[in-house]
Amino acid sequence: MTEIPTVRRLLPGATDGGTPDLSLPEAFAFPADARSPADAQSWVRAVFVASVDGAATVSGRAGGLGNAVDRAVFALNRALADVILVGADTARTEEYGPAEDDSRWRGLREGRSPTAPIAVVTDSLALDFSSPLFVDAPAWARTIVLTSESSPAEARAKAAEVAEVIVAGADTVDLTLALAALRERGFERIVCEGGPSVFAELVRAGCADELCLTRSPEIVGGQGTRIVHGPALDPPVPLDLAEVLATDDGYLYLLYRFERS
Repeated sequence: MTEIPTVRRLLPGATDGGTPDLSLPEAFAFPADARSPADAQSWVRAVFVASVDGAATVSGRAGGLGNAVDRAVFALNRALADVILVGADTARTEEYGPAEDDSRWRGLREGRSPTAPIAVVTDSLALDFSSPLFVDAPAWARTIVLTSESSPAEARAKAAEVAEVIVAGADTVDLTLALAALRERGFERIVCEGGPSVFAELVRAGCADELCLTRSPEIVGGQGTRIVHGPALDPPVPLDLAEVLATDDGYLYLLYRFERS
């Protein structure tokens, strides 16, 4: 797939100043008021796909829920990102490698490296450091490992041979500290690809700015994990609906905004 998809815009509608059809880069561009380089905080966007009944995976993986446009949205968000944040479980399950250079979105990376680095959140450092995620990462996008002081020193030393290791937190990774460390390294726009536990921690810490959610027109059933996994949020976290897009195959592409604490 080489062309850039056009999607139908449902919200905002024409009466709200919206246009009926627009390209994905127009729909999912980071907001003009996203934090400037002088700001102390990064802008964090989470990207997920879920079924109508809320399942985030099919047979343990998210890939079975998406369509071609969802995959294009995923690739677009990678092109927009300065760094891609992902939990170790998701990186293992989805068999992550380095982000690929996508010719459709190459112009969006003008003035930056050809691809964004992957930053993996892990307390245990139970990762395969000989996997493509580490050994195939280009020099301009070396993989980053975000871990805690409690991680095994030997594993930390091994990780440092193939990745940049950032220690953020004592017993577990403190995502607030981790985001600050990424921001200090110039990563202003962070795209989180999961998993649900990492996203839950971002929401709980008040560190999420946007949720880019594809809604698949399927019912999965079972006890599948939702996009937020962990203790109930009390009170629930309200969101503002910024965009609703659709394609004729029944998929919806939603963009929500958080009130940042």
